[in-house]
Amino acid sequence: MFEAVLRRLGAALVTLVLATGVVFLVIRAVPGDAIGEMLGQSAGDPAAEAALRAFFGLDRPIWSQYLAWAGDLLQGDLGTSMRQGMPVAGIVLDAFLVTLEIGLATLAFAILLGVPLGLAAGARPGGIADMAVEGFTLIGLSAPVFWTGMVLLILADAWLGWAPPLVFTPPDVSLSDNLEGILLPVLALGLLQAAAYAQFTRQQSAALLRQDFVRAAAARGLPWRVVFGRHVLRNIAIPLVTYAGLILVQILGGVVVVETLFGIPGLGRTLLAAIQGRDYPVLQGALLLSVVVALLVNLLIDLAYALIDPRVRGA
Repeated sequence: MFEAVLRRLGAALVTLVLATGVVFLVIRAVPGDAIGEMLGQSAGDPAAEAALRAFFGLDRPIWSQYLAWAGDLLQGDLGTSMRQGMPVAGIVLDAFLVTLEIGLATLAFAILLGVPLGLAAGARPGGIADMAVEGFTLIGLSAPVFWTGMVLLILADAWLGWAPPLVFTPPDVSLSDNLEGILLPVLALGLLQAAAYAQFTRQQSAALLRQDFVRAAAARGLPWRVVFGRHVLRNIAIPLVTYAGLILVQILGGVVVVETLFGIPGLGRTLLAAIQGRDYPVLQGALLLSVVVALLVNLLIDLAYALIDPRVRGA
């Protein structure tokens, strides 16, 4: 198992190195930069533009800029924001912690709602529960996140007379205000992911119920709850763990809509602002952090495999 972990770490490091080059080149391929807007009334002045480009190192060849950035990365330095004049590490880390809170809360909601619904539907294919869950998944997977968020805002105001705060409050400042602020964003994201989780769980459990060893256990007269708990739940544990990792990566990568809609200063909103302002250092730092998170989640999934099923430890 230790050797397998080392192999996966090595593969992750190679992927990370390649990702730094791809991220750097893709960002530099975006037309335009922040120099003209930063100059303001001095825009069009060749001397001022040249001086500012030299200050940010944009006058050097692409390969030289990349090597300088990579060298800073090895020292833990993500650079300084061109627009805010602040360290990129602090900007992206603060934003990521906000997004991570939204992502973990959404994942927990999706699991707590989606898994029981999927199990109920898979236990009796074609039954009332199965048809109800199928309707829920159809609606949940069809509704765009921004539409769901808008509907939740309207319903909260029209039915409950409650307007959620569109200002994010950190949990260490006020936990109640924090939970109030993330409630609707989590619901908007979580309903979609819960529908996906319910559909996936239903498919996995229904497929297992058709297996011969499950039918044989039921034929031996074992109670249904024993058959379902011992032979179905245990065997779908690994797929559910895998799906949890995929869902988390998807949530963290797609929160820009709800962050913009609900005024949450997360990584998605920070990334969007950096794109609009052509803030290269923040863009590079945010995208690189996203790659690192995806690699870590995949590594944790592999480790969870080994803990759940000893048969994969030597793989």
